[in-house]
Amino acid sequence: MSRKIIHIDMDAFYASVEQRDNVELRGKPVAVGAAAARGVVAAASYEARRFGVHSAMPSVTAFRKCPDLIFVRPRFEVYRAISNRIRDILAEYTPLIEPLSLDEAYLDVTDNLKGMEVATEIAHEIRSRIKSVTGLNASAGISYNKFLAKMASDLNKPNGQAVITPKNGPGIIENLPVKKFYGVGPVTAERMHRLGIERGADLKEKSAEFLTQHFGKSGTYFYNIARGIDHREVQPDRERKSIGVEDTFAQDIFELEPARQQLAALVSRVWDHCQSHAISAKTLTLKLKYSDFRQITRSRTRQQPFATATQILADADELLYLEHPFSKGLRLLGITMSSLQAIQDCNETQMALPL
Repeated sequence: MSRKIIHIDMDAFYASVEQRDNVELRGKPVAVGAAAARGVVAAASYEARRFGVHSAMPSVTAFRKCPDLIFVRPRFEVYRAISNRIRDILAEYTPLIEPLSLDEAYLDVTDNLKGMEVATEIAHEIRSRIKSVTGLNASAGISYNKFLAKMASDLNKPNGQAVITPKNGPGIIENLPVKKFYGVGPVTAERMHRLGIERGADLKEKSAEFLTQHFGKSGTYFYNIARGIDHREVQPDRERKSIGVEDTFAQDIFELEPARQQLAALVSRVWDHCQSHAISAKTLTLKLKYSDFRQITRSRTRQQPFATATQILADADELLYLEHPFSKGLRLLGITMSSLQAIQDCNETQMALPL
């Protein structure tokens, strides 16, 4: 049976929220992030994007491209609250919602709660509801599978929607640069280019054996999407694998004590996130990046999930201590929690006593 999949994607979400809440920012190039020398752009308004500013770009590069760029500190608690309101709107149409992040999600509306037969009408109504409730614009892609719905949501951005049907899908895929394929990152795109794969048509010419040889398990995925094939279902109960935070420092850190102070702040942030989502974790990973950009990670796994921020900090401190004295100045520290469990499950595990 042909499915009806919608991909909802908020337009420049973080930056749009800041422009909505501050009249003085409207119509101006805005970046959400840190303006410090080693800061990074988390999101850019469409006015900023016209200058070539985009997410994950170093702040210094963003300023070079757009000297009038206005940096705004992120307010993630606000973004999460708005994301929850948007999620409530989506739930009015289907229980089959798979969030990808705070600002985008897949919906399967094949059988929907409104009894609407046309997916494009559902997408239009959802976008109108989001606009009326939050004052923000959303774009949508509609197709018969997740890959094509994701691709379609980019075709008429911002504040638009597009449909990819079984009839026009092959032509769109063949003409699309592989670097724009969902699941093809910059490194993979460069590898494809070296193999003479520039567009979807080039990818389609390659055999499954060839793609598996060069890209491993991902080769099968690339073989299928080049033909518009994607059997993945919308998974409303998709579990999060990990929670992580990191900071890049304005100046390199050489001594243990200031590094420990930065580590304590990271632990506090990640534990607050765990508590707000009622989860904990068994595995802690410490990430260190040195001034020469060399990066290492050190992990520790407990038999029982962490119960307090103090426990996390104690283990993180010990991992950090083992790396001191630092071979170079520390440019970045990060903390990631994995092997996640719900708090209730954690409590039940901790209460189990050997008899």
